Amino acid sequence: MTTTVAPPLATRSPSALRRPKRDWRGWAFVAPFMIVFTLVFLAPLAYSIYLSLFRTQLVGGTTFVWFANYIQALTDPQFWESFGRVLLFLVVQVPIMLALALAAALAIDSARLRGASFFRIMLFLPYAVPAVVAVLMWGYIYGDQFGLTANINQLVGFHLITPFAKQWMLVSIGNIVTWEFVGYNMLIFYSSLKTIPTELYEAASIDGAGAWRTVFSIKIPALRGAIVIATIFSIIGSFQLFNEPNILRPLAPNVITTYYTPNMYAYNLSFAGQQFNYAATIAIIMGVITAVIAYIVQLRGSRAEVK
Repeated sequence: MTTTVAPPLATRSPSALRRPKRDWRGWAFVAPFMIVFTLVFLAPLAYSIYLSLFRTQLVGGTTFVWFANYIQALTDPQFWESFGRVLLFLVVQVPIMLALALAAALAIDSARLRGASFFRIMLFLPYAVPAVVAVLMWGYIYGDQFGLTANINQLVGFHLITPFAKQWMLVSIGNIVTWEFVGYNMLIFYSSLKTIPTELYEAASIDGAGAWRTVFSIKIPALRGAIVIATIFSIIGSFQLFNEPNILRPLAPNVITTYYTPNMYAYNLSFAGQQFNYAATIAIIMGVITAVIAYIVQLRGSRAEVK
């Protein structure tokens, strides 16, 4: 039996030393996504950045102003007022909403709740309602001249409930958002709970751990990744707050201003004030702020998982 020995590297022909041709067929599978991603995300983003570097004036027309729009936005009191409002909304509403969603997921996952499937569907059902319909429905409930609020105030003889008062408007909007998205976040937590191995529960039972000990030692630590994801989604949604205040504005025009949130400010600058360049600047700044905060939350969540 004879064996063939490969020739030394120095004696091989140049064709043998060539690298194998790269196979580009894989790109054919991702090409449709890349084309759509470029058209619907990268191209609008690049165009927004381009618009933010120009300014349209009555005298001189559209001129290139470098970062003048960004300097103006960073010193704009209306922008910072709207940003502070959504930041307060985020700090207060998001923890309450996630805590309610977590409690609901833990209750449904436990074996002690009867009709768990029914409650799971009922909690998720508000998320299936279109956002515009949900806000219109709650606007009818909040109306001080009609609807449930007006009926209660008429019954007691004075304005007991004032959802459209300046001090309660953000709370009223937070209630709508919480009602809409508790079920969505509950489903994220509930799905993550179903991935926990049953062996962990069996070991905890053998060690004598009770229900609360199991929740805090097994379930909640296993939900850390899902909590981080839900928090990031909620942060993005809070900074994008638009539908609720914009639809409720005709019911409370003296409370909800055109710059009530940054998205409303950019929208009204663009479509009502024809200030497309400045509106693009506001949108870019909010996009950067949202991305930075979401990245920080994700980074801290990842470090906590490693520990």
